[in-house]
Amino acid sequence: MKQLINIYSDESCHLESANITSENRFMVLGGIACPDDKKQSVFQAIKKLKSENGLQRFSEIKWIKVSSGAKFSAYEKIIRYFFESDMLYFRAVVIDKKQLQHELFNHTHDQFYYKMYWQMLEWFIEPSNRYHIYLDIKDTQGHIKVKKLHEVLCHSHHDFNRDVIEKIQEVHSHEIALMQIADVLIGAVSYANRYPEGGKSAAKNEMVELVKKLSGFSLLRSTSLGARKFNLFCWEGQQ
Repeated sequence: MKQLINIYSDESCHLESANITSENRFMVLGGIACPDDKKQSVFQAIKKLKSENGLQRFSEIKWIKVSSGAKFSAYEKIIRYFFESDMLYFRAVVIDKKQLQHELFNHTHDQFYYKMYWQMLEWFIEPSNRYHIYLDIKDTQGHIKVKKLHEVLCHSHHDFNRDVIEKIQEVHSHEIALMQIADVLIGAVSYANRYPEGGKSAAKNEMVELVKKLSGFSLLRSTSLGARKFNLFCWEGQQ
């Protein structure tokens, strides 16, 4: 029987920007994969880490909440748990929006967005497995994104009966711990690219350094395609 894998995905600065600043320059799409039969033990382990380190068991962790103080220790231990767990792996695609030239290549930002989301998710997919993909709810148009992504992924794998990519579904990130961890990792990747010399937040700089140390990567360049625990693809536009 095919193994069922869940992918919990999120995004940062994905909207088209007429005025590009350091705050919105880098679009990051990422996700964490976990075998479905392991998810409950993972969720329980994360809840335990939260309660042991000063957070409510069901509190939401997010990149924007990374700050100095007692709660930083909880975030650190949860991120360490991700890197120490052999059940979890992460992939992100980083896009410098200053390189985008949609008019030149005759496509819209939405079309490019789907292409990049496919690029991020495609890396996870093995035809020998089954997949359920979960996306964080962002707006009222999310059902259109879900439908389009499902069509693109299934078409690329000739999965016309949806035997491999069984479903793509929107969920609330505050209900799913692994989506929250994805948000923190995506945030670290984005912050590292926005402020390669370090930003104004000491806590966020410290979290970036922790992710660099545990992953073994700079977060500024693509990893090898075969890097399985923590994989980055830094997209480069044509000059």
